[in-house]
Amino acid sequence: MKPRRALAVAWKETREILRDRLFLAMAFVVPTMILVVLSYGLSFDVENIPFAVVDQDRSALSRDYLHRFIDSRYFDFKGEARNVRELEKLLDKSAIRFAIIIPPDFQQRLLAGRNIAAQSLIDGVFPYRTQVAKGYIAAINANFNAALINRYLVEHFGMRPDQARAAIQPVQLATRYLYNQAIRSRWSLSSGLIMLVLMVSPPFLTALGVVRERENGSIYNIYASTVTRGEFLLGKLLPYVVISAINVLIVWALAIWLFGAPFKGDPLFFFSASMVYVICTAGIGLLVSLIVRTQAAAALLTMVIAFIPAMLYSGLLVPIESMSAETQIEAHLFPALYDLRIVWGSFLKGLGWATLWGDVAALALYAALIWTVGYLSFHKRPKQ
Repeated sequence: MKPRRALAVAWKETREILRDRLFLAMAFVVPTMILVVLSYGLSFDVENIPFAVVDQDRSALSRDYLHRFIDSRYFDFKGEARNVRELEKLLDKSAIRFAIIIPPDFQQRLLAGRNIAAQSLIDGVFPYRTQVAKGYIAAINANFNAALINRYLVEHFGMRPDQARAAIQPVQLATRYLYNQAIRSRWSLSSGLIMLVLMVSPPFLTALGVVRERENGSIYNIYASTVTRGEFLLGKLLPYVVISAINVLIVWALAIWLFGAPFKGDPLFFFSASMVYVICTAGIGLLVSLIVRTQAAAALLTMVIAFIPAMLYSGLLVPIESMSAETQIEAHLFPALYDLRIVWGSFLKGLGWATLWGDVAALALYAALIWTVGYLSFHKRPKQ
């Protein structure tokens, strides 16, 4: 292999990219749009859940109970319904996601020392939001119960409020959140989407670049030249690696400055690991270019084999540990899983080579395998 020939192919490819303004714009606009649109569009924060109530008791205690929900930032009070049938209509139209029904003798039974059941209706269309909302409701209800018992102990047994609280809750749980102390899903998503951007953009550009040569007929100039297949592939790869390196810096800056994601790791390690990932994903684009013959087909196939698995099997939307055993094995066959560990480890945990070297090695092995297959499958001369 002669480096001068590879550089000549790279320079030719660079000039074609600069000449095609639409392709050049797509090379930088698409990765940015993926990060920005999905970071704003996706959210795992369950807050401002719309709800309504039917208060059949209208007592001081029922108002106190309901205001614990109304004053919570997790719920958005939409008003009081006249009856249960009206609540059901609001739930049917998705105008509300949660409803509370207070029975007529709510205060009377509580003051008499008897238990009472307040009913909650939760929209179960979104199971994740439903489970989180159920947790919020149970916590607020437990807090109200604790307040009632506290007041009873103070009034009937002469305890001090702090003694009553200690008697009610002899074991108190002190919770400390690590890595994402503010519990903001946007921090995790905006940084995690860097993995998705680099899973889509490099193979997309590489596949289109190689297929474009075949589609417009310029590939025959390569067939007729003395350039070897290794020099051709290296020359085609270099411009897109440079473009992807710039995109790494752009999406890294957007995640930090636009979405406020904290970066606690080593920038040099993160950039180096990202470039290994870029080479790996660019190899996927090479394999795509060997299968299809048109740029439209290349774009479609790249989205199918790159975007969808990266979304579903990387751990970005669903933790790997929550998947079935078979799905976990399948997830480990995709490079997105390893890069997501590197991204989140660098951004949120401040990890580096000492901890994440195994994931970098997995990406390097994946890249070597893909490019070996691509090199052996690519034929400079068309088959007769």
